Amino acid sequence: MTETADELSTPLGQKTERQKRRFRLPFTAVQALAMLLGLFLVAFLTIALFTDNPLGGEPVARVALRKPAGDDKQPATSGHTEQAAKSPSQQAPAGDNKTITIIDGSSGKRQDVVIGSDAADKSGSDSAPATAMAGIDQRLLEKSRYGMIPAVADGLKPFTVYAADADRTKAAKMPVVAIVIGGLGVGAAKTTDAIMKLPPAVTLAFTPYGADPAKLAERARAQRHEILLQVPMEPFDYPDNDPGPQTLLTTLTPEQNIDRLYWHLSRFQGYAGIANFMGARFTATDTVMQPIIREAAKRGLGYLDDGSSPRSAAPSLTAAQSMPFAKADFTIDAVPTSAEIDRTLVKLETLAKERGLAVGVASALPVSIERIAAWIKTLEARGIMLVPLTTAMLKSKSG
Repeated sequence: MTETADELSTPLGQKTERQKRRFRLPFTAVQALAMLLGLFLVAFLTIALFTDNPLGGEPVARVALRKPAGDDKQPATSGHTEQAAKSPSQQAPAGDNKTITIIDGSSGKRQDVVIGSDAADKSGSDSAPATAMAGIDQRLLEKSRYGMIPAVADGLKPFTVYAADADRTKAAKMPVVAIVIGGLGVGAAKTTDAIMKLPPAVTLAFTPYGADPAKLAERARAQRHEILLQVPMEPFDYPDNDPGPQTLLTTLTPEQNIDRLYWHLSRFQGYAGIANFMGARFTATDTVMQPIIREAAKRGLGYLDDGSSPRSAAPSLTAAQSMPFAKADFTIDAVPTSAEIDRTLVKLETLAKERGLAVGVASALPVSIERIAAWIKTLEARGIMLVPLTTAMLKSKSG
């Protein structure tokens, strides 16, 4: 019987357990962690160097296309109206529609929108797109990769077609005031208050965000308000102060900013012009602002500068394009108290009498709507006419 060296050296009468060999890795735990971090860094550098995505890290809206079921049931859409629902003969057949799921890049919220087929989107088609709003001239729409955007056609421009009615002959002979309420479309309650509590001559400006800006914009137009689209632009303290997804940035190329502009333009239709939403840095940078103004002018839109940036290049750029333009003289609710709002409205009134024209902007705060509505009722008695913004722009352009 063969005995090992350990057994021979064991004292008589005693037994010892054999030592179990431990399996040892060829590296320590610290070395393993370092290897994992190294692999992660190599993978990250590979993606950064070889992936052509200059907008990496920016908020995005993902769109998924899928064919709807063959039955007649359709999901709720951002452009459905009661009038459209009552006129099914004007809608594209269900089999020719596609459902777009819009996914908010920041919140992840999903929203289904039904759009017509290529044939239904063509200008002059007998079958209008399912998302078409009442009163939208299909000739003034052009297809982009995000949806339909404004265009000039047959000598018509969105600025003139979607301008609110006004007695321009009377406006040319007396002092006028234009009021623009901005920031609408996000918050249905405050948007509805602005639409219903303010007279039609008040212009309403909608941001491209919100669950259903098209429906709210359509409601505003049904109440005879003319509307504007507010385009988010880079402020000086960006990204600490972020206007939202698809913001126009000074660090992007003109082509990238135009692409983002198309996204905003496609969110709803029926607006006479665009306005800056924030954007003190962007509007003051001539090289990035010029392509945006040129594109908007080419599409027959007007431009409102909210007056927040004294360095804005918009006045000179719009003049070079012969583009309808106005710049706000006062932010009515910069201090959102009744006393300060009333005081600013008096300044607006005084300026209108001195210069013949004044433009004020405000947000849809309850106190703002209340004080502005009360002030408007007294204007006519004091010899001042409330006009839509487009009328003020035309008066300014005519001198």
